[in-house]
Amino acid sequence: MVWITKMIKNKGQFLLAVFKFSLIAFGGPSAHIAMLMKEFVEKKKFVTQKELLEYNALCQILPGPSSTQTLVAIAYQFGGLTLAILSFLIWILPSAMIMALFAIGYAHFELSNQAVKYIFVLGPMAIGFIAYSAYVLTRNVLGNRISYGLAIFAIALTLFIRNAYVFPLVLFCAILFSYFFVKVPEEKKPEDFIKTNWKKIIPLLFIFLLFAILGAIINRTSVFSLPVRLFENFYRNGVFIFGGGQVLAPLLYTEFVEMKHYLTTPEFMSGFALQQVIPGPLFSFTSFIGAMSVKGAGIAGQLLGSLAALIGINLPGLLFILTIFPFWGKLKTKKSIQSALVGINSVSVGFAIAAFFIMLQTINGNVTQLLIVLLTFAMLNFTKIQPALIILIGLLTATFLF
Repeated sequence: MVWITKMIKNKGQFLLAVFKFSLIAFGGPSAHIAMLMKEFVEKKKFVTQKELLEYNALCQILPGPSSTQTLVAIAYQFGGLTLAILSFLIWILPSAMIMALFAIGYAHFELSNQAVKYIFVLGPMAIGFIAYSAYVLTRNVLGNRISYGLAIFAIALTLFIRNAYVFPLVLFCAILFSYFFVKVPEEKKPEDFIKTNWKKIIPLLFIFLLFAILGAIINRTSVFSLPVRLFENFYRNGVFIFGGGQVLAPLLYTEFVEMKHYLTTPEFMSGFALQQVIPGPLFSFTSFIGAMSVKGAGIAGQLLGSLAALIGINLPGLLFILTIFPFWGKLKTKKSIQSALVGINSVSVGFAIAAFFIMLQTINGNVTQLLIVLLTFAMLNFTKIQPALIILIGLLTATFLF
């Protein structure tokens, strides 16, 4: 009975940490990895730094939301499939609810006008979080000429080729280069911390194929409601999006604004601006798009559209990581995989640094916002002030000074 009580307590502490993380994880995937390192490695010791970087590297080469998949992988290792699914829900729901409520307020109560002053402060704060992430990753991941070279390569291509396909291209080049030029020591014994359980794997594969088949059927039919078709649209996007939240916006803009006209450009950009400055996964932006796509159906219809979009975009990535992760303990002991991980982690640092420079352009040289960026980075790096308190300071500043 004692070990059962201890196990329940440990899992409860893990879920509490996930909830806290969902409220302080600003800046998108590039910043989330550094916050995971701070909260789950250094403070709680739920996972080692080596394991975290391995999981993040694995998720970089899978379709779907990379930071969400990394968190699910940590939860799976710590407490199994049930904890992984609960952690996934706790992680995505807070930001998704904010985006859904914003869509309802935008459509019915002109809430967008009230969000401007908070975006003015929280936007540069999010850039400060990205800067801190880039600094932490550079310090912990880059350690030799090859890793520095790959990071610089990723920065250059990301900054000069503004295209969604640059992420899989850079990852492919890094994996290929690492395979031929990075030498790693071979593990003496495979680290088999999770045994392959086909009773869990087969249902996940069945669900994945089922929704893929249903998506094809729904796409050719006109009798289904818009929320169901929205689910198919986002599920299809979730299967083919590589690179996480960085490539999400341009693909969704093309389909839902330019092609289907579900949203106007100002509506899309308002939701995207808010998503950049709230904590949580960037894929929660789909909650806003889903709700706005059915804005004529009333509040209940918007909530349904939000849920359909959120589940649709996240489900493929969740199924991918839950299906592959049970094999990871054996796969990662292979020399080819270890070499690839070196390359993937190196270019991930480059992505984080490039994201900082790209986001920095959004403040257009505003001195006040630039000062907010510097102060946020300084508080994260040079003080022991909790990220949640830093965010609260930002909210109070926006409320009373702007």
